[in-house]
Amino acid sequence: MSTIATLKKDYRERIVPILKKEFGYTSVMQVPVLQKIVINQGLGIAIADKKIIDVAIDEITTITGQKAVATYSKKDISNFKLRRKMPIGVMVTLRHEKMYEFLERLVRVALPRIRDFKGIESKLDGRGNYSLGIQEQIIFPEINIDNIVKMLGMNITFVTSAKTDEEGYALLKEFGLPFKNIKRN
Repeated sequence: MSTIATLKKDYRERIVPILKKEFGYTSVMQVPVLQKIVINQGLGIAIADKKIIDVAIDEITTITGQKAVATYSKKDISNFKLRRKMPIGVMVTLRHEKMYEFLERLVRVALPRIRDFKGIESKLDGRGNYSLGIQEQIIFPEINIDNIVKMLGMNITFVTSAKTDEEGYALLKEFGLPFKNIKRN
């Protein structure tokens, strides 16, 4: 059985009953669900070197298994030597199977590879969504360290259907995100 089916099955069979009991939901449809994972890299340095965008697209595509796209500036900013419609970042949105596959690799393989890792912050955005900043792309085993041109960080945003931070926190904790042990309100 594949890891994709494992996480989805785990959600249906283990996580849904736990959350249903914890928050007193009357229907399975009330239980929050992970809707998408958005991976984003802001690359302001790409103004000077256009090849960085291509390298970043290849790296994010390799990490996620889904083609990443460049993001473009919306307006001119002369202080940053930025022109409208210049590529300044890379992003990819994962849903369904690819989302579960990426989450599994992030939690089980990539995060434990961070040096001196003690857990991730447990601050959500107020609507049950969580953003995680990663300093270096080399924590992912898919990236060959010998081919690294520049160390690039990324933001990973977990978008849930949870209405409150407590519900979103409980859902992501059950999925295995290693939050620091901080008492919640």
